[in-house]
Amino acid sequence: MGARYDLFVIGGGINGCGIARDAAGRGLSVCLAEMGDLAGATSSASTKLFHGGLRYLEFFEFNLVRHALEERETLLRAMPHISWPMRFVLPLSRDMRFDSTTPTSRLLTTFMPWMKGRRPDWLIRLGLFLYDNLGGRKILPGTRALDLRGTPEGAALQDRFTKAYEYSDCWVEDARLVVLNARDAEERGARILTRTRVVAAERAGDHWRITLDRDGTQEVVEARALVNAGGPWVADIVQGVIRQNSRENVRLVRGSHIVVPRVAEHDKCYFFQGSDGRIIFAIPYETDFTLIGTTDAEHHGDPRDATCTDAERDYLLAFANQYFRNALSAEDVVWTYSGVRPLYDDGAKSATAATRDYVLSVDDTGPVLLNVFGGKITTYRKLAEDAWDRLSPAFPGTRGHWTAGVPLPGGDFPVEGVQALIDGLRAAHPFLSERWAKRLVRAYGTEAALILDGATTPEDLGRDFGATLTEAELRWLMTREYARRAEDVVWRRSKLGLRLTPEQIEGIDAFMKAEAPALAAQ
Repeated sequence: MGARYDLFVIGGGINGCGIARDAAGRGLSVCLAEMGDLAGATSSASTKLFHGGLRYLEFFEFNLVRHALEERETLLRAMPHISWPMRFVLPLSRDMRFDSTTPTSRLLTTFMPWMKGRRPDWLIRLGLFLYDNLGGRKILPGTRALDLRGTPEGAALQDRFTKAYEYSDCWVEDARLVVLNARDAEERGARILTRTRVVAAERAGDHWRITLDRDGTQEVVEARALVNAGGPWVADIVQGVIRQNSRENVRLVRGSHIVVPRVAEHDKCYFFQGSDGRIIFAIPYETDFTLIGTTDAEHHGDPRDATCTDAERDYLLAFANQYFRNALSAEDVVWTYSGVRPLYDDGAKSATAATRDYVLSVDDTGPVLLNVFGGKITTYRKLAEDAWDRLSPAFPGTRGHWTAGVPLPGGDFPVEGVQALIDGLRAAHPFLSERWAKRLVRAYGTEAALILDGATTPEDLGRDFGATLTEAELRWLMTREYARRAEDVVWRRSKLGLRLTPEQIEGIDAFMKAEAPALAAQ
């Protein structure tokens, strides 16, 4: 029999890693197992925003929006390197329509039938007023009206768009958020196992007996409580691993995104309303690109098989082309990605209408089991606190809530201190370009200095793999951030895959495979 823990967590996405960090910080012994790489599924395939969800107001999801808005600034203070404020430009047009399934649409159709399904400007302004005031905003600036004529914001849009509203939300590097939560959990005593499959979990007296498979080697551990944060696989784990029947289920909704060359000469995001009632974002991305998404399509089959279909790509292009001055085509798409959101199945008629809120289901007929259904990246920390509230009866006398505002690794500096960090890094290492230093600070924050420690020339950082990725950084990712394969590095810990050739990526993979045994032995 292997080790015994207070808490065992299945799933290395944002919810699993957030719960592991929260519990480890309360003094519990914690083990987390992820069958692939951290953030290997949904948590690296989001639209990468900390946001309240403006459109959820139309579904009267006021509590969800309020909680998410409250979290934006709490999270921003804890991770100013991987999250930052962003302004959103919402162009106004009489062509915009409601999704006919929303409660707001049904009310307006009943009491103002002459609107014929249009989303009026005054209602958008009312929604933005609520958005500004529901969540106790202190850092982020509020909404303002914007004249698009003769402005950088209007230059990328068709001439028919002359007015807009501009409001605030936040960007976040989603996969890095997951890894940093895992790192912080480990630094507080948790054991983090990647590429480790949980093949069985059964109650045995006052504890859970959990069988793990890691590269063909099995290990059995015990835990006083079990958390199933399997994301899209949460229901499969209940039935196939824990072997219990449950009426609760998830609704798998595929969200696809496309990346195109940069379309606007400013750093603001566009919020586009479609004639079909849906919305998409067009977001400044990795300096030279624009990220456009997302779709809402029912997904059937293995979540790992989710890809952006040609139909979804063309839908996003056609949607964006209703707004942009210069039309985009399939030839402009440099990358696509798709993730499956495990929404709680609340019986909604459409994927768009399904709730984005989470449901925590507790089975305490023996050693406690907590199943996590749904959720969104903005509320992951609050979800972890709520999960603890459900688990706490099994662990009396432990520490209270503690994570609000506590920095993640590398985030121990002020929200407004990014440029000072970049300048300090360049002063200490003059060979760094502004762009290189900014990339490192935006990924590692104050820990960028540790990666570069002692380097006076680029050669001091070892082999150059391309796109400013050096051997020193790659070794950091392998020893400190659980990276094992090139895809972990170039598509999750970073997005350098947009700038590297297939041959360069193969070189990274070969290096990692060759170095892995020696690093594992350290």
